[in-house]
Amino acid sequence: MQYKFFPHTEEDIKVMLDKIGVPSLDALFAEVPEEIRFRRDYDLPNSKSEIEIRNFFDNLGKQNKQLTVFAGGGVYDHYTPSIVPYIVSRSEFLTSYTPYQAEISQGTLHYIFEFQSMMAELTGLPIANASMYDGSTATAEAAIMAIASGKKANKVLVSETVDDKILAVIRTYTHFQDAQIELIPAEDGITSRTAMQEKLQQGGVAGVIVQQPNKFGIVENYDGFADDCHQQKALFVMNSVAADLALLKSPGELGADIAVGDGQSLGLPINFGGPSVGYLCCTEKLIRKMPGRIVGQTLDNRGQRAFVLTLQAREQHIRREKATSNICSNQSLMALWATIYLSLMGKEGLKEAAQMSVNGAHYLYDKLIASGKFKPAFNQPFFNEFCVKYVGGNVDELQQRLIDNGILGGIKMADDMLMLAVTEKRTKEEVDLLVSLVTQ
Repeated sequence: MQYKFFPHTEEDIKVMLDKIGVPSLDALFAEVPEEIRFRRDYDLPNSKSEIEIRNFFDNLGKQNKQLTVFAGGGVYDHYTPSIVPYIVSRSEFLTSYTPYQAEISQGTLHYIFEFQSMMAELTGLPIANASMYDGSTATAEAAIMAIASGKKANKVLVSETVDDKILAVIRTYTHFQDAQIELIPAEDGITSRTAMQEKLQQGGVAGVIVQQPNKFGIVENYDGFADDCHQQKALFVMNSVAADLALLKSPGELGADIAVGDGQSLGLPINFGGPSVGYLCCTEKLIRKMPGRIVGQTLDNRGQRAFVLTLQAREQHIRREKATSNICSNQSLMALWATIYLSLMGKEGLKEAAQMSVNGAHYLYDKLIASGKFKPAFNQPFFNEFCVKYVGGNVDELQQRLIDNGILGGIKMADDMLMLAVTEKRTKEEVDLLVSLVTQ
């Protein structure tokens, strides 16, 4: 065979090519431009022993520069208790996938049920599904849920204070959904309630999506927003960082119909950007519009507690023509990670970590403003992330100076605006070092 690692014989390949009416493999890929084809030998080293391979990758890893993280924007450097990866790595968890054979997947179903229970408690909403890919896609799924529930309404309003990355995913997901995505203007970094009310009164709105804290780190006051939406028969959707709900008003308390967000803040390592886990919770009347699956608890014929896939009617492999979503496999392993983290931290531990993050952020903010080199970008309350304007300086040069000194110094929001985040991992010494570097 030409390629010994392919399972198909030459005869297999010929049958497939004949079936589609193509004479050869080269003809099959004729549309691929020659300039992007790889025609050389791969630059691979000779075979190595196990210890040589380990040394090779150890040296490669040492080229990475480890920075102290003061950046957020949806991904935060929270502490992971050392026991979490050990429990997650147990073979019965590590090898688990989607529980298609639910009756023999009790372990998997059990921790998914616990994940659902914990997310329902955090969000203050009664129904939670068995996790989503991440916060952005969960928000897009909520937009589709709103449209599916809105009968003839196909417009979704998204606040300008929702993260641009999330908005991009919403637009992508709804592109072929006959949906209209309109932005609600912001004033001084927060959603304009007046503008939202005006758009709602125009009619045809299926849902309104806001973020808490928003993309600037601001904690918005959403009291009354749900009432505005419900008066016009629209759903109110809130995207929140999961860990922040330990201290903030829950979406349920604010009257939200759907709560979505990212669970990365629940001890999931940054890992160069993934994987993460999303959550989606809702009111009971929306349960059959939810994507994914729902695990429930029951009793078996011996009266013992057992877990079942209560709902999966909107799964990709069942009634596809009626599906409102194509999500199938879920981030179950990361849901397990978050579940173990929450179990270890408990309510008080989660609150303490969140409060330490808030205290650290406000300490850094006060130091920067007092230096005279920065001024407030907004006159609004914030959680553990905030924006400041760099007075008379270059943000790019400032960030490079921090990197040169081992600090990942926030996110550039504008030519003169920087957004910084603080978590419970950041020490006073690290914060003071950052302040001394940026105020030179």
